[in-house]
Parts: sequence; C-alpha cells; structure tokens
Amino acid sequence: MKLLVCIKQVPDLESRFKPDAAGVWYNETDLAFRMNEYDEYAVEQAVQLREKLGDGCELTVLSIGPDRVVEAIKKALAMGCDNAAHIQDSAASSKDPWQIASIISAYAKDKGFDIIFTGMQSQDRGSAQVGVTVAEQLGLACTTTITSFDYDNGTITAKRELEGGIKAAVKLKTPALVTCQLGLNIPRYPTLPNIMKAKKKEITAIAVADLLKEAALSTTTSFHPPAKKGGGIVLEGDVADLVEKVIAILKDKTAVLR
Repeated sequence: MKLLVCIKQVPDLESRFKPDAAGVWYNETDLAFRMNEYDEYAVEQAVQLREKLGDGCELTVLSIGPDRVVEAIKKALAMGCDNAAHIQDSAASSKDPWQIASIISAYAKDKGFDIIFTGMQSQDRGSAQVGVTVAEQLGLACTTTITSFDYDNGTITAKRELEGGIKAAVKLKTPALVTCQLGLNIPRYPTLPNIMKAKKKEITAIAVADLLKEAALSTTTSFHPPAKKGGGIVLEGDVADLVEKVIAILKDKTAVLR
C-alpha cells in the first residue's frame, strides 16, 4: 500500500508580520518557520496507518517551496515517513491554490497512492482548497475536516466536523484523499534516534517546472494589516460604580441610550 502526506512550511504565528515590497505577501526577513499545524495532524495519522500496516506500506511526504522547507520535510521523516519529495519552488508563495494542487496532482498521478493525507488548510493563506482540488483533479473519493480515522481492507471510516459541532460519519473506498484537523490525534515529537534515522532517508528534489503546467486562476492584489482602531477603556472599581460609568460612556460616546 502506498500513502502520501502533503505538508506546507508556514511562518510561526508568534512572528511579527509585515507586507513585502510588492505588497502582495509578507516579508520573510527574520521570520521563523514551522510545519503547518493541520499538516502535523495529517502526518501523525499517516504514520499511525503506516505503523498499523507494517512493512508492506510505504509513506511519502511531499512539500513545495524553497530550500528552507527541507527542515519541515526532515521533521516529517523523523515522525515516521519513509521518504520524501521536495518540489523546489522559490516562488511557491505566489502560486494560487489551483496551481499548488496541480503540482501535487502531477506528481501523484502515476504513483498509485492509495490514500493521500493533507491538512484542512494552511495557517498562512487559509484557503482550504488544495486538498479537495487534488482529489478532484485525480478523481479520488474525498472527505474533509476529519476528527477520527480508521482503515480496514480498502475502506476508510471517518468522522468529520460540520457546523455547530455536529459530527458526520462517512465511509469511502480507496483510493481516497482526506483532509485533517484539530482533534484527530496528538502529533508525536520526533525522538533523537528517529531524527538521526531521518538523515539517511531519501529526499528527492524535483524542479517545479517539471510538474506545473497550469496558469493561476486567482491573483493576490494586496496584502496589508487591518486598519488600526482606537484604544479601549479599562474600567476598575466596585460593580455599582462601574455600571454608572458604563451608562455614562454609552450615553456620551454612542447612540445606544439616546
């Protein structure tokens, strides 16, 4: 059985973001990067299945981006993936979801993957379009936002989260693609021995031009922080006094009590 898990390297959310010179993405100077959180759940689920199926299973991790994404790839290998594909693209951030999905599909189309795992969405762009688009392009069964996963004899049984916290139980035959989210599992920390083993695992480098044949369907026209708003007011004191202060502010500053 062959498995594929797709990951993305994104800026750490604790970073200080500012637009780049072109004003269409963030300036990467001094940013720290990490594996996308939702992709960590995808890697963990793929590794758990790889361990369940044993030596007859092969798990490949794929990532698109510049040289720095190798760091995220190595983490996935240390978590338990068998080998990796690095799609080399120094301008990956300028690709729209259609192009990213097309790159993945072009890589996977002749590899015979039984299950493809992706994160629900990325923490930087947040389109939640790549996984489902890959499934459509490859003609795979697909279910999204899964919070539980089980596989048995060619059938995936999963639960997915709907609006309002409602869970839907689904079954689908492989080959299939699933997108993973918070609550599915607890991603493992790579141990030192596994980190050392990961250094010996193969990472195949592929130029993005060898795979991408699709033009973008959408373009980012601007990237900017939200407009700054006025400061808030912090009220302290007894509850009775605070009530009077709040009423006075509402009468003076708003039309709520007028």
